[in-house]
Amino acid sequence: MTVLVIAEHDNGTLKGATLNTVAAAAKLSDDIHVLVAGKDVGAVASAAASIAGVSKVLVADADPLAHDLAENLAAQVLAVANGYSHILFAATASGKNTAPRVAAKLDVAQISEITAVIDADTFERPIYAGNAIATVKSADAQKVITVRTTAFDAVAVSGGSASVESIAAVADSGLSAFVGREVVKSARPELTAASVIVSGGRGLGSAENFKILDALADKLGAAVGASRAAVDAGYAPNDLQVGQTGKIVAPQLYIAVGISGAIQHLAGMKDSKVIVAINKDPEAPIFSVADYGLVADLFEAVPELEKAL
Repeated sequence: MTVLVIAEHDNGTLKGATLNTVAAAAKLSDDIHVLVAGKDVGAVASAAASIAGVSKVLVADADPLAHDLAENLAAQVLAVANGYSHILFAATASGKNTAPRVAAKLDVAQISEITAVIDADTFERPIYAGNAIATVKSADAQKVITVRTTAFDAVAVSGGSASVESIAAVADSGLSAFVGREVVKSARPELTAASVIVSGGRGLGSAENFKILDALADKLGAAVGASRAAVDAGYAPNDLQVGQTGKIVAPQLYIAVGISGAIQHLAGMKDSKVIVAINKDPEAPIFSVADYGLVADLFEAVPELEKAL
């Protein structure tokens, strides 16, 4: 039984989500292959070959694969799908974009956002915004799976010595075209990779007030996140949203400031190792999942906390 993991990368750097996905694959088989599809991805392929537990890296290097278009990436996966019992994607924007197409083309049911592997056919996944865990058993000969990366500890980025094999790249499908990309640059860590996150909610009141989190985040070397309510109100950009409809995170420390704790937000951060909540409402649902709670005016508590660090 051989498992194929689809690498996440930006054509230059292998993303951490791949390490978590390989960890899930390791619970299925000792024979793990990684597909690196992109343009000028030699460095990515080398990094993938060094991942502990990976036995082979397949490299498809061509212009149609440069921009992670789902149609082209799915075609590349399908070109090598035969012979693999399981095909794993990280449950990221890219994985969620491509995996359903692969599953449909293979005529199998996708198994989404697994959080545990019971056996080769059986998996656990959250439902009802994480309030219940479903055990799912698939009878499909091939399994197409997305992995909730926060549920699996990343494997070692070094220690492996996989072989690297170049494969024929697919032609451009012509079904979509890359137009442009707007990238938000920040000196802070990316949300899903950060070990500390400071998140703000509607309680901050305005986009200007939201900026008071910056000093605290800088002191902690933390990423800044936001609740859906804060994003919808225009206090923070969409790429900072944490929650069921945003990014799923599980940092070592999560500080929730002015966040009430709606179910959809809790679904995105309740697996954090330590949760600290600051809210003036003692009945706020966020306190039900917090390890430490501070009932206080955030406009006084946050500056005081920042000065104390």
